[in-house]
Amino acid sequence: MPDSGDVHAVQASQRADSQVQVYAVPPREGAAADEIVDGFLEAMTSDDPQFATARKYLTPQAARAWKPDLATTVLADGPNPEPNRTNDKGDSSSFTFTVTGKPVAVVDKQHAYQPARPRTTYNETIHLVRESGPGGKEWRIDSLPEGLLLGQSDFQRIYRSVNKYYFASGQERLLVADPVYVRQRNDPETQMNLVTQTVMTVLEGPTNWLRPVVSSRFPSGTELKEGTTALSFDDRNALKVPLNERASNVGGGQCRKMAAQVLFTLRDLTATRVSQVELDRADGSQLCVLSGDQADYAPDHISSNPGQYFLDSQGRLARMRDAVRDGTDSTGTSGGTDGDVVTQQVAGPLGRGEQKLRTVAVARNEQDAAGVSTDGRSLYVAPIVSDGELVKTLVTSQSKDPAKDGLSAPSWDGRGDLWVADRDPDHSRLLRLEKGAGQPQEVDVAGLNGARIEQVRMSADGVRIALLVAEGGHTTLRIGRVERIGDPEHPQVSVVELRPGAPQMEDVTAVSWAGRSRLVVVGKESGGLQQQLRYMQTDGSTSAAGNVPGANRVTEIAAADDERLPLVAHSKEDGIVRLPPGANWKTAVKTGSSPVYPG
Repeated sequence: MPDSGDVHAVQASQRADSQVQVYAVPPREGAAADEIVDGFLEAMTSDDPQFATARKYLTPQAARAWKPDLATTVLADGPNPEPNRTNDKGDSSSFTFTVTGKPVAVVDKQHAYQPARPRTTYNETIHLVRESGPGGKEWRIDSLPEGLLLGQSDFQRIYRSVNKYYFASGQERLLVADPVYVRQRNDPETQMNLVTQTVMTVLEGPTNWLRPVVSSRFPSGTELKEGTTALSFDDRNALKVPLNERASNVGGGQCRKMAAQVLFTLRDLTATRVSQVELDRADGSQLCVLSGDQADYAPDHISSNPGQYFLDSQGRLARMRDAVRDGTDSTGTSGGTDGDVVTQQVAGPLGRGEQKLRTVAVARNEQDAAGVSTDGRSLYVAPIVSDGELVKTLVTSQSKDPAKDGLSAPSWDGRGDLWVADRDPDHSRLLRLEKGAGQPQEVDVAGLNGARIEQVRMSADGVRIALLVAEGGHTTLRIGRVERIGDPEHPQVSVVELRPGAPQMEDVTAVSWAGRSRLVVVGKESGGLQQQLRYMQTDGSTSAAGNVPGANRVTEIAAADDERLPLVAHSKEDGIVRLPPGANWKTAVKTGSSPVYPG
């Protein structure tokens, strides 16, 4: 322990060192009731196999009935037990403790993270009785809450978020990320290591929220071969996965799709590139092999080097490039420079300024772009790689004050469809243009209950949608599931099961997808005064990347799926600013707005 230096206040929820390990201590002889409760709550934070030490604090019947893998409840500052003698017998043969705390989330049996509702309180009881032991009567717990009960710091130390992958419904190559939480060390109940746990979650199938819009290529009932607990990569960074009999007779094409699900899941798990995945039959023979070079299944539809776009001071669509990277000198011959950034108007009508824009979105193939007129009433589409026609779409807002309301910034999904919200107070709606053209389809959004959509951001896979929703004087982030029914070529589309995307934030200003299951969010916490930039998972949990260094008065934010590319934002004070990895915010363009990556 340090014996000098300043004292600093810390948050109980700060991320703990993942290398720290807690060893459970059994109850001491003659321990008081409060010691038993405290000791049991502490023992739940250990990696003790089968939680054997934790069960020593329970009566034999309670130890057999307790199912720690049923769910994990996460409390902000940990559980707080207080004596409650209201219903206890007067002969001191029993003792009750009320356990309270501020709930953060529950991780269910599917390993899915479910944020707690705001302003709720955890309130459960732990009941103790006196039992005869070798040293006489001892306090033991005979009734307790289900599953595990952890403080947020312990949860972050013990668990980590992992993306597992499934195929989008009706798609043969489009993979969708499904985030879950697994233990970083061996699971106490199954004794599986991290890699084995992760592969097992893939075999178990998608979480309930995502299940209606994705499918697994593993046959129903497929599991790891009995006794498999320690999968590990070899010296070539390849992995062999032994499966049970249910998968022994699948064809080569299906098997490679199964291997692709495992391969992309493991890529998110390890910092080093996975060279190949081999799936084996129960008898040990090889079922199929898929190498990383052969895995042409796409978890997204975005280029490996997406452009950074923005609207210049004249409402024209332009692209930013690093001057050094592109070999452009400081004279700005490619369109003008601002610091270390070279800017150039795109080809086509939007680059020439035939229609001035206030917001813009570039298609993921970077062939076309869509923009909203400066008056907020009309949506235009035009090519940006060559001269072409500027098309005024059939999307029009009838808002009486389009400058304030009107159309939101548009967004493209990976299927080539264009989405936009009409913020007309008298007729707010979410609209979709199939392939960016034709008659707009009004998309039903279940669960809005009269709230208004302020901003739309589609995921690359087209299966999930991020919405900024205004209600009761606050704007919050919701994540919805996009369902398609009917004709696969021209489906009827709806958004269902909205869930909180940033439950800690009471007001969200801007949002952008920043990965296959991650978003970057700009907003303020409940009661907070200062704007924050934060990475969030689509399940509502805080990403391991955590907070982002703040910029001044950010109104718009853009991120790429590749975390090596800089964040780009619009600051009311500094113009278009960029944040490269490991660096500080720097002004890229002094006068401009609407910074975007493709999408």
